Amino acid sequence: MQHHKMSLLEKAILVFNLLLLITGIVLYKTNADAFEIFIEEDGFVEWITVLGLLGVVFVSINRLFTLRKEKSAFFLFVTAMTAILFFFAAGEEISWGQRIFGIESSDFFKQNNAQQETNLHNLVVGGQKINKIIFSTVLSIFLGIYFLLFPVLYVKWNKFKQFVNYSGIPVPRVYHAAAILVTFLLSEIIRNGKRAELLESGAALVFFLLVLYPMNGEIFKKKGIK
Repeated sequence: MQHHKMSLLEKAILVFNLLLLITGIVLYKTNADAFEIFIEEDGFVEWITVLGLLGVVFVSINRLFTLRKEKSAFFLFVTAMTAILFFFAAGEEISWGQRIFGIESSDFFKQNNAQQETNLHNLVVGGQKINKIIFSTVLSIFLGIYFLLFPVLYVKWNKFKQFVNYSGIPVPRVYHAAAILVTFLLSEIIRNGKRAELLESGAALVFFLLVLYPMNGEIFKKKGIK
């Protein structure tokens, strides 16, 4: 496996994420009002999350057009689905611009959304928020498998590596897994439900780095470019 020398962008984003978490912890411990402003809806932290998610969308769309004549239909499908998935996540994060443009929720969302917003992740089904069922429990299991097991299988199992490369799935590097773990552990210091905002922003930034600088980055390069 080729050694990866981190770029200035990678280092800058990792440091920024760490400073974001430390700032959140300090404000939580020293100034509750400032902490609430820091992690409020449509605030600074939420927009960092949106930018990280849209960064993944931009990289995926760029690859889709750059590699459209060189890769298989399945590779392009996975790349397109990555762009769609992260665009959806970005839209959900800001409730599809509802608060920005002052759009009132429909009766359905007023009655079935925990925050009466136009988004799916805050819907309540059977007394339980979808956010808790899918975006917390299921997503946590997925992230554990993806960041911890995926890279090991990629390195150790050649057929798995061939399938992943054929499919165009970005593989996490060790520092990506470490960054996610640090983000989770530091956010847990904040015993407030809003700590999830910092966890989400950190995860979005790490995913942007992962998609831009994956372990199998060579499969995303146009032929003839080193």
